[in-house]
Amino acid sequence: MIAIVDYNMGNLASVKNAFNLLGEEVVVESDPHKLKNYDRIILPGVGAFGDAMEHLKDRGMDQAVSEYAQSGKYLLGICLGMQLLFESSEEFGISEGLGLIEGRVVAFDTSRFPTPLKVPHMGWNRMFTQEHPLFQGLDEAHYLYFVHSYHALCSNEADSIGESVYGYRFTSAVAHDNVMGIQPHPEKSHQNGLSILKNFINL
Repeated sequence: MIAIVDYNMGNLASVKNAFNLLGEEVVVESDPHKLKNYDRIILPGVGAFGDAMEHLKDRGMDQAVSEYAQSGKYLLGICLGMQLLFESSEEFGISEGLGLIEGRVVAFDTSRFPTPLKVPHMGWNRMFTQEHPLFQGLDEAHYLYFVHSYHALCSNEADSIGESVYGYRFTSAVAHDNVMGIQPHPEKSHQNGLSILKNFINL
């Protein structure tokens, strides 16, 4: 059984629909005490990092997600959900994250862009991936759909399993043991996104 963590900060319907297209029944779970009953969980997220952490804490989901990760079961963070896996974010001041992956979330440094680009980074872009079960059957570089103004900086290079280029290379997919995350939206990325979700199901 797969649960989508409901903490009032994610586009739950589109994520649920993507799994339904794959023939997978998923539960939108708002009870932190029930997370431990699932085989896999999805941590979605749309909005600001600090607000998301407040919502998680208010519902007791921060501790529940952390305990779930420590159990060794598979967890996938999507977009803001991926960023929440890190230790901190500089979005609207410094906010503490879940600390499941070492590193922090920073704004795009527009001073590093060789030519002017709009932020947020929005639209289709390639992700260059390392060999990982999450990307089985996909080309080494494949297009996915992005919407974000901040990106992750991993403390441990080995935790970065995917990179994209927007002005400069940045980490767009991470994995540390059973904890994984992707910056793009698989539920908006057509077949490539569905393939990633299918691979997550099959882990």
